[in-house]
Amino acid sequence: MDLLVNIDVPDLARAEAFYVAALGLTPTRRFGQGGVELSGLPVRLYLLEKAEGSVGAGDQRRTYHRHWTPVHLDVVVDDLDAALARALQAGAVQEQPPRTEVWGRIALLADPFGHGLCLIQFLNRGYDEVATPA
Repeated sequence: MDLLVNIDVPDLARAEAFYVAALGLTPTRRFGQGGVELSGLPVRLYLLEKAEGSVGAGDQRRTYHRHWTPVHLDVVVDDLDAALARALQAGAVQEQPPRTEVWGRIALLADPFGHGLCLIQFLNRGYDEVATPA
């Protein structure tokens, strides 16, 4: 079984440039003019060009303003400060100052297309600091 992550974007070239610059991902395959596969994470990331206002899931129209969704990307990094600077330089929007928890540091961001994106630097034992067996 594999997990693929798809992100709808209104401008494929701009989105590709952002994710390459912000996260250091590498384009590995193209799907015509409407999609690109990016590698460099433990899962393949697919950027799919979908026009603003086009119909998405549940007959809702796509919008690329900042929006809430229960699904977002958490990207684990070795150096939060360096990764945050790189993401901001690439066009991410910082939503809160980074904070430190017992398990690590986290920065809450949005990509230029309104999608949530967090950068996480684990400290100590990471999530094991707060986890209990299921």
